[in-house]
Amino acid sequence: MFRDTWAEIDLDRIKHNVSVIKNYTDYDKLYAVVKANGYGHGDLEVAEAALSAGATHLAVAFLDEALRLRKYFTAPILVLGYTSEDYFDLASENDISLTIIDDIDYDGFLNVQLKIDTGMNRIGFRDTNEIKEIIKKINKSKNLNLEGIYTHLATAGSDDVYYENQVAKLNELDLDKNLIHVNNSAGMLAYRNFFTAGRLGIAMYGLSPYEGKLPVELKQAFSLYSRVTNVKKINKGESVGYGTTFTATMDSFIATIPIGYADGFLRYHKGRSVEINNKQYKIVGNVCMDQLMILVDDTIKKNDIVALINDNITVDMLAIDLNTINYEIVCSISDRVPRVYKKNGEVIKMNNYRF
Repeated sequence: MFRDTWAEIDLDRIKHNVSVIKNYTDYDKLYAVVKANGYGHGDLEVAEAALSAGATHLAVAFLDEALRLRKYFTAPILVLGYTSEDYFDLASENDISLTIIDDIDYDGFLNVQLKIDTGMNRIGFRDTNEIKEIIKKINKSKNLNLEGIYTHLATAGSDDVYYENQVAKLNELDLDKNLIHVNNSAGMLAYRNFFTAGRLGIAMYGLSPYEGKLPVELKQAFSLYSRVTNVKKINKGESVGYGTTFTATMDSFIATIPIGYADGFLRYHKGRSVEINNKQYKIVGNVCMDQLMILVDDTIKKNDIVALINDNITVDMLAIDLNTINYEIVCSISDRVPRVYKKNGEVIKMNNYRF
C-alpha cells in the first residue's frame, strides 16, 4: 500500500450480522448477496465469512461475478440478473444457477430459477399463463432443473400494503412453496420468516435496510481512513480549492488528505465532517479528484489518521446527509482504495487492486 488512504473491513462483524439474522429468520437456505464486489467490501472475503457464519448459498448480479466466485467456492451460486443464452454452456460447466426471465430453449443441463415480477417492474415473468407454461416446459425437460422461484420486494419495511400485494400476487400463482424465496434484507427483518429461504444483502454488511428500529443488532463492517499529508496556515480572506468556494473569515489552519471523488468520496461531501483525534472537522472547498481539504486547528499534524467513515460517522449518517441510500455510499468507494481485512482486531489481509 503506497498511499495513505484505505478501507477497513471487519469480518467478525460480517459473521455477527449473518449469524444473528440466520438465527432470527431460521431459514433453511440463506443466500449471501455479494454482488458489486460484496457491496464494496470484497466479494471473496465477505463470501467466506458469510458461509462460515451460516449462509448456504451465494448470489451475484452477473455471470462474470459468479465465475470469479466459483474459482474459490463450491457453494451454490445464483446469478440474479439476466444472462444471455450464449453463455448457458459456460454457466453449466461451472455449476452456476441462472435466473430465467423469458422463454428458454436450451438442450444442455442447467440449474435455473424463475424470476416473477410482482410489482418491482424490473425483470421477470408477469403473465400467469406464461409462468405456468414455462414451469411445465422446464419440468418436462430432462436437462433443466428448476431449483427456485422468486420475486423481489420494492417496499419492504416502508410500505406494508405494497408488500402484502406483492406476496398476494405470488400466492395466487399456487407455486411449490419449497422452491420460493421472497424476502430481501428488509423483508426478512420487517416480516421475519417467509417460506424457507431468503436473500441477505445490505443487512449482512451491518447497514439498515429501512428506517426505524431493527429486531436484531447489526454492526457496520466498513470503515474508511486516510492520513493528513499537509497542514498549512492561511490568512483571513484567502480561499481554498477549485472555484474558491471557501474563504477564510479569520486566520486558519487547512489540512489536506489524499482522497477524492476518483476514490468514490464524491464532491457532495463538501461541508461534512471527518474525525481526527476524536474530534470532528469540516471539509472545506470542493472535493478534488485525488485530495480534499479540512478546516482544522493547530493541534492537527502531518500523518494524523483521519476517519471518514467509522462508528461515529456511520454509513447510514452519510446517506441521510447526502440524501441517498447506504448502498450507494459503500458501493461508490472505488477499487483505487485498498481494502484491509480484520479479524479479532488484527489485520489478516490487504487487497490493493492496483497490484
